[in-house]
Amino acid sequence: MGILFSHPTGNANVRAVAKGLVSKGILYRFYTSIAVFPGSFWYKIASIKGLSEFKRRSFDPALESSTHLYPIGELGRALAIKMKWKQLIAHETGRFSVDENYQAFDKHVAKSLAKAQKNGVTAVYAYEDGALETFREAKKLGLYCIYDLPIAYWETGRKLMQEEAIRLPQWASTLGGGIKDSEVKLARKTQEMELADVIVGPGSFVMNSIPAWAKDKKQIVSPFGSPIVTNDSKKQLIEKKDTNAPLRVLFVGSMGQRKGLGDLFTAMQLLNNPKIELVVLGSLLAPLDFYKKEFAHFIHEIGRPHNEVLALMRSCDVFCLPSIVEGRALVMQEAMSQGLPIIITPNTGGEDLVIEGETGFLVPIRSPEAIAQKINWFQENRDRIPAMGKKAQEHASQYTWDKYAETIVDELADFL
Repeated sequence: MGILFSHPTGNANVRAVAKGLVSKGILYRFYTSIAVFPGSFWYKIASIKGLSEFKRRSFDPALESSTHLYPIGELGRALAIKMKWKQLIAHETGRFSVDENYQAFDKHVAKSLAKAQKNGVTAVYAYEDGALETFREAKKLGLYCIYDLPIAYWETGRKLMQEEAIRLPQWASTLGGGIKDSEVKLARKTQEMELADVIVGPGSFVMNSIPAWAKDKKQIVSPFGSPIVTNDSKKQLIEKKDTNAPLRVLFVGSMGQRKGLGDLFTAMQLLNNPKIELVVLGSLLAPLDFYKKEFAHFIHEIGRPHNEVLALMRSCDVFCLPSIVEGRALVMQEAMSQGLPIIITPNTGGEDLVIEGETGFLVPIRSPEAIAQKINWFQENRDRIPAMGKKAQEHASQYTWDKYAETIVDELADFL
């Protein structure tokens, strides 16, 4: 048995599964665009000033001998972004758009399957938006198709976001690609799901979004892992914060209504309390003036290296993410790992992270009133925050990347 595993960019969950497959001895080959290994060509490229973002594509050295690269699309995209050639990265239409890169990568992987089958491959593992051609070719060759769905199925996401565009029209432009996806792109997603034999997802929100006609497919649910708790985050729980200082509420993510930022702004307006600060770390999806018009008093923090993000988290008291549509937002467990209790919606995909009143609170989507109530509770119960932060940190530490990968790989081994 061998699995051909593919993802064009690679992130924490992709790295974990790839490592799990190679550890189990069932990885045939890992296809990606760019992968950085110590001492490799791409390691040297990533060391060049201005190209350090490629360091994010670092993978476990155990994968190096099994990794096949197809870098053209990602190199073109990186150059277009640096040169501000917006037309080349325009949603769906740009030569180096995410969609074009995914499709070119998918076709490249599909061409390799006939040879892979002769070498003992029995299954392919691919992700949403980058699986269709791979799955089509796999079906011709009699290979199993494993489909990783990291965010809610498109029908659920589109419905929720269309409702948001009506409910909060001023935020419509921040809803992102999901509401602007063409019928062609949506049809691709549907066809990917139709061809899948196995569906992998990070939690109940994603799995509940799977359409009725696909419910009988084999499903594997495995929550994402959390960052390892460091001495800095342990120290955070020991040191007492000044309870006379304003309560610092943190939001991290792209600054749009898909993540419920409009509802959080409304909650802060309802509170109208100078003893409560809102810190927003994220990329602008509209001019800054738009956000300041919606709520003038938030503190905007720009993107920064991951260790500095964790340091910012430790400077805050509570984390709030009232998302409308997610898969499972990694940032929730990152905040918990730094000792922050959380206020989240079920649609974040992290319902299991909330032990009500102990690690934080669950609030309904589209409820600024409920968000305001819970933020106010923290303001009135500042003495409870350290214990809740410790409990949040302990609870998050139970979710490891090794466990995430092990669950997926073991179930695949049994199924295949």
